[in-house]
Amino acid sequence: MDVTGKDMVLNRKQMALKKVEKVKNGLSAFAESKEVIEIIRKELEKDGIDVYEDITEIGSWFIPAK
Repeated sequence: MDVTGKDMVLNRKQMALKKVEKVKNGLSAFAESKEVIEIIRKELEKDGIDVYEDITEIGSWFIPAK
């Protein structure tokens, strides 16, 4: 539980889709989790979104190509 008393459940798919929406809107997005990174890659490929992926030691940046 967090300080509000609510359970915090992270839905990785939902998190990844929010980051894909950011990229679609022309913004960069960062992900640390390998699972989230893979979901982002698949969604961007499926939607035909061209990005530059900057892979670092702690995660990946997805930067719109346009």
